[in-house]
Amino acid sequence: MRILIIEDEVRIRSFLARGLEAEGYTVDGADNGRDGLARALEAPWDLVVLDLLLPGLSGLEVLQALHCQRPGLPVLVLSARSDLPTKLRGFELGATDYLAKPFSLPELLARVRVQLRLSGPIGDDGNLLRGRRLVLDLARRTVRFGDLVCDLADREFRLLHQLLLHEGEVISRERLLAEVWGYSFDPGSNVVDVCIRRLRKKLGPGAPIETVRNAGYRLVP
Repeated sequence: MRILIIEDEVRIRSFLARGLEAEGYTVDGADNGRDGLARALEAPWDLVVLDLLLPGLSGLEVLQALHCQRPGLPVLVLSARSDLPTKLRGFELGATDYLAKPFSLPELLARVRVQLRLSGPIGDDGNLLRGRRLVLDLARRTVRFGDLVCDLADREFRLLHQLLLHEGEVISRERLLAEVWGYSFDPGSNVVDVCIRRLRKKLGPGAPIETVRNAGYRLVP
């Protein structure tokens, strides 16, 4: 597993590298946003650990560029900015996890393991997320189900992406609402159910999205 650390503080970058290498990961680093983005795009990394307060390009700018060009690449934001608006902005721009400084190494390692496990089997081009019955093209935002290939709207894509990352697990409506629509969205809204119905219609008979009564939804493996 290859991890890229984009962090301008040498002490923190070295500390992270030692901790991750001790766990068996291959680690490299960059000390500014511009070089970090270039490194992230030039090699098949499994995870990026990203600071937000960077010279050159800000971490949020790097995050936005990565989400557009490498949407399947997990990014764990590690930042001293712990306010809720910044966290929400980070998730909106594509962060898959967010850990505030100061942090403990055991917690960071646990979060890294979760991100690498959830990222799932990706195709050689870095753009395919494969489940047992579905293949999601992260660049084209299409899904293949059997012989069917169909385009997905933004919310449909993000919702199906969440279900596929947790294939076989029940995910609550509240969690899907938070992950796909944002924490500020009305928790009483039925947008999740409406989007699920649209996905089932697109996938046709046999769509593997199961409703678990009083619990949420599950992608049946």
